[in-house]
Amino acid sequence: MSTIKQKLSDLPQKPGCYFFKDKTGKILYIGKANDIRKRVMSYFNKTHDDLKTPQLIKEIFNIQFLISKSEVEALLTESRLIKKHQPKYNLQLKAGERYAYIKVTDEKFPRLETSRDMSKKHKYFGPFASAATRKELIYICNSLFKLRVCPRLPKRACLLYHIKQCSAPCIGKISEDDYQSNIKKAELLIKGDTKKLISKLVKEMKRCSDNMQYELAKIRRDQLMALQNITEKQKIRLQKKYDQDVINYLKIPKNIIIQLFNVNRGVISGRKEFRFSQKGFSNKLNDFVTQYYLTADIPEEIIIPEQIEDQELIQKYLSKVKKKKITITIPKIGEKKNLLNIVKTNLLASAEQKDSALVDLQNKLSLPTLPRVIEAFDVSNLGANQVVGSMVHFADGMSDKNNYRRFKIKTFEGQSDFDAMREIVYRRYYRLKKERAKYPDLILVDGGKAQLTAATSALIELGIQIPTIAIAKRLEEIYTTNRQNSVHLPRSSDSLRLIQKIRDEAHRFAIKYHRLLRSKHM
Repeated sequence: MSTIKQKLSDLPQKPGCYFFKDKTGKILYIGKANDIRKRVMSYFNKTHDDLKTPQLIKEIFNIQFLISKSEVEALLTESRLIKKHQPKYNLQLKAGERYAYIKVTDEKFPRLETSRDMSKKHKYFGPFASAATRKELIYICNSLFKLRVCPRLPKRACLLYHIKQCSAPCIGKISEDDYQSNIKKAELLIKGDTKKLISKLVKEMKRCSDNMQYELAKIRRDQLMALQNITEKQKIRLQKKYDQDVINYLKIPKNIIIQLFNVNRGVISGRKEFRFSQKGFSNKLNDFVTQYYLTADIPEEIIIPEQIEDQELIQKYLSKVKKKKITITIPKIGEKKNLLNIVKTNLLASAEQKDSALVDLQNKLSLPTLPRVIEAFDVSNLGANQVVGSMVHFADGMSDKNNYRRFKIKTFEGQSDFDAMREIVYRRYYRLKKERAKYPDLILVDGGKAQLTAATSALIELGIQIPTIAIAKRLEEIYTTNRQNSVHLPRSSDSLRLIQKIRDEAHRFAIKYHRLLRSKHM
């Protein structure tokens, strides 16, 4: 600590970013300040109420800094560096928690796809708060403008062409120019510029009719009718001329739940939920706001329940990113306060539903701790070839796809679900044991007594004790290691629904991997 205190006096009294590093040189925390020395010294000169900071101070071995021209620039730099290095003690938003985009592929005959990553090669629209909205838009565009959906152009027309759902560029039924024209129309629809699109289609329909291209005119007419029908269904009286995001949070044991509602022109259009450990959150909404809006679309107004640290600075930062004035509002009464209350109501409902299922599961299965982290395993095979395994990771009832794992069976040849299950469970927890990582609160395997025995035998060999259960599909019986007979949870119970959801996700992930390997082999 004396070495650290000596380094404090060498820190500049200028705006910029500071980096706390451990003995190995790994970045523990990245922060920003208007006065780097003053901010860093505050970590060592006062008592901290949160759980995170005292632990962080114990691990600091080295301090580095990066000077910026202003505090706003420091905030921009901090956000980008956090995203790049993902330090242990900074609030992290995982990739699966980001909104997805609609991607127009950079091909001779482009396709529409869902994408969470952006590159310069392709064209992107979004992000979209609602997965349902995104999927519906892709479906409507593909149907209306007969866009191709196949990853590779086949040598002959597929079924979609014969049922008039594809323009068949693969066999030259549409020119590249005409196809690109359809892509431009799809982009107008995705952007929500239906007025311009309808105007364009009306002109094309008239031109085709004047040139006696009646079949093309009929296609344009059908597209117009479909668009007008969509517009009628979605017609809403606009209450505002700008977009808002409403953010509220709720503390539950060990965790913080944050919900964010998108309000587009006065209409709630999407909802996103995030969960963080209270240890890492420190009740700082500003950490969440700065990190979330680094990649998400920034609305003109952000409504939050309380004053946040550096609020004016964050407003300037967001305005600089958006290149437009952004306002952060803390309402006390009125319509905006009602919006915060709506989010709070949803938070309470979400917490009750997820945590009640976990509590019920703990009680019904006599588990030693609340199963906040559950890992589930499944095996997929086709005969004796290409046997694979999957593992999915759920935290507080929500899937964490960054921690999913998939396995190729290596230790035997042939078909044996017992040996396959034993191998993938052994490999998973051998690695966690080697890395001294935290084990889950509960292991779930898809199958009956045989699969349960396979999983527990792997754990016994490793010298690890983790509560393990199996669920058999036919009667949804649950087998445990501490009971001779199976357990039947009520069909309507939240706990059974949660177990089924996790089991089904493990099965889906295994099948997806198996299909991928099978298609590569073929």
